[in-house]
Amino acid sequence: MVDYHAANNQPSGGPQTYMEQENDWDRDLLLDPAWEKQQRKTFTAWCNSHLRKAGTQIENIEEDFRDGLKLMLLLEVISGERLPKPERGKMRVHKINNVNKALDFIASKGVKLVSIGAEEIVDGNIKMTLGMIWTIILRFAIQDISVEETSAKEGLLLWCQRKTAPYKNVNVQNFHISWKDGLAFNALIHRHRPDLIDYDNLRKDDPVTNLNNAFEVAEKHLDIPKMLDAEDIVGTLRPDEKAIMTYVSCFYHAFSGAQKAETAANRICKVLAVNQENEQMMEDYEKLASNLLEWIRRTIPWLEDRTQQKTVNDMQAKQEDFRDYRTVHKPPKVQEKCQLEISFNTLQTKLRLSNRPAFMPSEGRMVSDINAAWHTLEGAEKGYEEWILSEIRRLERLEHLAEKFHQKAAIHESWTSGKEAMLTQKDYETSTLSEVKALLRKHEAFESDLAAHQDRVEQIAAIAQELNELDYYDSASVNDRCQKICDQWDTLGALTHRRKDSLERTEKQLESIDELYLEYAKRAAPFNNWMEGAMEDLQDMFIVHNIEEIQGLIAAHEQFKSTLPEANKEREAIQAIQAEVQKIAQSNGIKLSGANPYTTITPGSIDDKWEQAMAMVPQRDKALQEELNKQNSNDTLRATFATQANAVGAYIQAKMEEIGRISIEMNGTLEDQLTHLREYQQSILSYMPEINKLEGDHQHIQEALIFDNQYTSYTMEHLRVGWEQLLTTIARTINEVENQILTRDAKGISQEQLYEYRASFNHFDKKRSGQMVSDDFRALLISTGNSLGDTEFARIMSIVDPNNSGAVTFQAFIDFMSSETTDKDSADQVIASFKILAGDKNYIMPDELRRELPPDQAEYCIARMAPYTGPDGVPGALDYMSFSTALYGESDL
Repeated sequence: MVDYHAANNQPSGGPQTYMEQENDWDRDLLLDPAWEKQQRKTFTAWCNSHLRKAGTQIENIEEDFRDGLKLMLLLEVISGERLPKPERGKMRVHKINNVNKALDFIASKGVKLVSIGAEEIVDGNIKMTLGMIWTIILRFAIQDISVEETSAKEGLLLWCQRKTAPYKNVNVQNFHISWKDGLAFNALIHRHRPDLIDYDNLRKDDPVTNLNNAFEVAEKHLDIPKMLDAEDIVGTLRPDEKAIMTYVSCFYHAFSGAQKAETAANRICKVLAVNQENEQMMEDYEKLASNLLEWIRRTIPWLEDRTQQKTVNDMQAKQEDFRDYRTVHKPPKVQEKCQLEISFNTLQTKLRLSNRPAFMPSEGRMVSDINAAWHTLEGAEKGYEEWILSEIRRLERLEHLAEKFHQKAAIHESWTSGKEAMLTQKDYETSTLSEVKALLRKHEAFESDLAAHQDRVEQIAAIAQELNELDYYDSASVNDRCQKICDQWDTLGALTHRRKDSLERTEKQLESIDELYLEYAKRAAPFNNWMEGAMEDLQDMFIVHNIEEIQGLIAAHEQFKSTLPEANKEREAIQAIQAEVQKIAQSNGIKLSGANPYTTITPGSIDDKWEQAMAMVPQRDKALQEELNKQNSNDTLRATFATQANAVGAYIQAKMEEIGRISIEMNGTLEDQLTHLREYQQSILSYMPEINKLEGDHQHIQEALIFDNQYTSYTMEHLRVGWEQLLTTIARTINEVENQILTRDAKGISQEQLYEYRASFNHFDKKRSGQMVSDDFRALLISTGNSLGDTEFARIMSIVDPNNSGAVTFQAFIDFMSSETTDKDSADQVIASFKILAGDKNYIMPDELRRELPPDQAEYCIARMAPYTGPDGVPGALDYMSFSTALYGESDL
């Protein structure tokens, strides 16, 4: 039988994590008769395996422990300690006292007994008795099982999984169903004593035979008593977990002598697992860095593209694409960049903690390279947005000018239509004197009209020039039309001059003509031109960007309306001239030959244009009022955005200052700090709806083509950058605490030491920046009792500041302090472990690796170990020494 004394003779104040989980005895399970039967047999056999050392045993587990005598004897045997002297009386009180002595001894071992009292044991309560025995088994047979940093039930299960992994048809996942076919029991025996079991002849479909074979071999050769019957296990849908655990724990203790090789294998597995994990993190970093740099490389040319568009709609489409980039495409890349920095820092920390060389990414994929590329991207991004807004303003101006040009050109062309034909006719050659004089006066009126149109021609030319200067896309057609107008204007000027000369040569032969017609023509022409100008102004397009501009237009319009009464008097005066002509003609019996010979402007056309102009006035009123309403709405949008922007800006500033204070003044355990920081991070992320609301307000601003805001100094770009910096800063602070936890756990640093390190660091961190210059760091080391020469300090600086940045972080400081006080895995330890697996040989065979290590790590070693070339080698032998040193960067594989 197994001697538990050495394993269980520990101080009673040790950890009881697993025991606390199992103390809550589920008595309802005992209502299942099959499970109760299995527990009776198993627990009875287990107790007898120890009681027989004292020359006794029990027959009925609930009866034989009632007086407490054999219970106290059992505890003395399995613990190796003496219990208080039992009472030999037969009375109930004597029995209760004895049982209480046993229960007190169990409690002194740190076991919490829940609802188990001495009276129930004395009364023979089978539920309580089985619960008590299970508690004893857990404390003295299972609790101290430890495999790869797991203990108790988990440790025992991991041990079973490791030992049975190479066997077919065995998959140990629990302590009930996984053992029902008996193969797992046989695999445990065969793994340690292959001479006792013919495993290949066992059949999965014959569980009774398998179980009986394992139980009989264990009883005969391993001194493990038979604790269960095969029929009890096979005949139960789910065997009792506690019975199976008790039985299996006997196998564990029976084979505990094989632990030395397993411990050596575990050390190798741990080292290899660290190496494999680090290699995977390196591959992940390289892949993520390559993808991010490729995205930046593709995006920068798009942001630097300044191809001009023809219309405002085209540029607004570009603006929408840019908005999608900022809100959809870029945010995931910001997260990837942050995750990349976190992964790099975590990897370097793990490499330092595992005594591995620092990781150097491929050329061009350093964090600094990514930051430089990101800085270039943000520079191009800022310039791109400014260019879009500038282009929209330019195209708005161009479209307005182009429309104005074509409108004025159309009016001018309409006016000039037929003028060349009129000026080239020679009607004066066959006219009477009065008709010639009329033609001369008419020509004078035309010259007035021509002079009045000079301003319009100059305006057309000026607009065309401005369109050329602003690089209007259709400048060619504008220039062509403008040139035709100017050429035609020159022609009209020359023809006008020539016709005037012709009329003046015949003026001496003409009689004076009707002064009233002449006066009408002279007054009607400028008035008609004024009306055309007024109508042109009333139809003129306008574009404004604020309330002041539209109020200026409204004021100008009101001033124009104030001139209308005077203009109407002029119209009535002109119409009175024509009425006077009619009156004189009727009074003197004069028969008028037709229209006024001095002008083509009729009283009807003047009235028609006047009515048209009067109809345009309310339309202009309406358009100006609508624009005023629009500008009032835009001003509301500005104020809404400014209110939200000012609140968000203040929030970001306050949180950035809080994070700065938190990173320096953090109290409590690192886990408390990490929890607090994560809660703080979640509180910040909960503010995201306010950012989204601000984005919505900003979108409304842009859709309304609002380019300035006097209510706030914040821009959307400023707030986006601030928000991204806030998220990145809290993520980096969390990562620093996580790395401190890794360092503390790996190096065994106590919480008090961490407090002392932090207090010392903060004291010498004069700028409260989270890092200190070399002189301050030297003062810190001297304050801790180190006497430093220049050479020793230079060595320490090469450790804490390998990149020669001139600054030492808190993480580098605690890494250095922990490395000076804690033990490390080394190549020599790994070589010693391999030598155990190799049976003290200087080489190891592939089969030995596959037998002792998990499959994936065994193949990892075989693929990387060089053939052994020593004189004592055999074919297929592998060199584990050079492989072990290569793991720590001391040589190349």
